Amino acid sequence: MKRPSVRGRVQIVAPDLRIADSPAAAVLRVASVEGPISRGIAARATGLSIATVNRQVSSLLGAGLLRERADLSASGAIGRPRVPFEINHEPYATIGIHIGALVTGIVVTDLRGRILGAVEISTPGGSATEALTSITRSAGSFASRWHRRSPLWVGVALGGRVDGVTGTADHPRLGWENAQVGAIIGGGLGLPVSVSGHVEAMAGSELLLTPARAEAATGTSLYFYARETAGIALTIDGRVHTPSTGPGSIAHLPTGSNALCACGHRGCLEATVSDRAVLADAVERGIVASGVGIATLYRSAHDGSVPAQQILLERAEILGRVVGLLRDLFNPDRVVLGGQAFTEYSPGIAHVADAFGRASTLPRKDIRITGFGSKVQQFAAAVVSLSSVYADPLASMRRAAA
Repeated sequence: MKRPSVRGRVQIVAPDLRIADSPAAAVLRVASVEGPISRGIAARATGLSIATVNRQVSSLLGAGLLRERADLSASGAIGRPRVPFEINHEPYATIGIHIGALVTGIVVTDLRGRILGAVEISTPGGSATEALTSITRSAGSFASRWHRRSPLWVGVALGGRVDGVTGTADHPRLGWENAQVGAIIGGGLGLPVSVSGHVEAMAGSELLLTPARAEAATGTSLYFYARETAGIALTIDGRVHTPSTGPGSIAHLPTGSNALCACGHRGCLEATVSDRAVLADAVERGIVASGVGIATLYRSAHDGSVPAQQILLERAEILGRVVGLLRDLFNPDRVVLGGQAFTEYSPGIAHVADAFGRASTLPRKDIRITGFGSKVQQFAAAVVSLSSVYADPLASMRRAAA
C-alpha cells in the first residue's frame, strides 16, 4: 500500500485501485466473493498453500475482518480448519462521496461492496472549503443512521485533476484550485480518507466490485464515461492506471459539432455531449422549456417525442464515434461504457454501437455497458472507500483503529 500522507491528524492514503496479490488480500477477496467458504476451497481458489490460508484466516479473524460459520460445518467434522469462514460485514461500514459538478452523492457501504444506503444533495456553491465542509456535515449526518456499525474509512471521487497522495484537487467546473478535499472531509469525519479521480474510480469498481472481476485481472480495459463531464481510464493487468501527473482529458476532443466550448473553440467533446450541453440545445430547438432538468428530456423521448429522441440519438452517434476512435488508439481487450449518457436512454445504445463499428477499423472485441447502470457514481465512491481495505486489509484496520 502507498504510504499515507498525514496532515495534522488526518490520515490521507492514496487509493489503491487494483486486484492485490498479497495473501491477506487474496483470502479476504475470496471470502467476499465466494464466502462462506472452507479453507481448502479458499486455497484452491487463491493458489495459496493450505498453511498460508490458515495463517491469513487467523490474522483476519483477529482483525475482525472475517468470521467463522460453525453453524455451516459439515456434520461430524472435527477441527477448526473445516469451519467455513466469510467476510465479517455486519459490524463495519465505509462512507463514499461522489462530488459531481451539479449533484453530490453519499453512500454507506459494507465490506462486500454492497450499498446500504445512498442520498443525493446539490453540490454546494461557494469556496472549496465552504462546499467541502457542507458536504462533510451531510455525509456525517447520513452515516449516523448506521450507528451500530463502526465506520472504517471514507472515500471521495470527483472530477478535475486529483492528487491522491495529498488528497487535493483542482476542479475548474467548480472553481476549485488546490482544494483540500482529503484534509477537510477526512478530518471532519475523523476517518482515514482516500481521494480519487471519479473515472478512475468507476474503472476500479468494474475491477473490484463485479462478479466478473477475474476476467479483468489480465489484459487491458478502456473505461469511457459521459454524463455532465466526459473522461476515460485504463485498466492494465488488474490495476487502474493513474498517471503520476493526474489523469488525461478528453474534454476538448474535436467532434465536428458547432457547439461553443468555454475554451473558445467549437465542437469540443464535453461542450457537445454533456447533459448541460444537450439540454441547452434542446431548449434552443424548443424541445423542452427553459429551466427544466435533463430528466425532462429523457421522459419526453421515452414518451414518444421524436425531436427529443433525435437529439439523444445525435449524442449517441457522436459518443459511438469518439469511443471507436479511442478504441483504435489504445486497442484494449475490453471497452466499458458508463454514465447516464449511455444508460438513461436505452434506444441510443444501438446507435452508439453502429457509430462505434463505423469509426473503429480494428476487429471487433468486447464492448459493453456497465452493469452498475445509473448507480455508477455510487459504486465509484464506494470502491474508493474500500480500496485500501481490499489492498492491505491488516494495515488498513490498524489505521482505522488509530
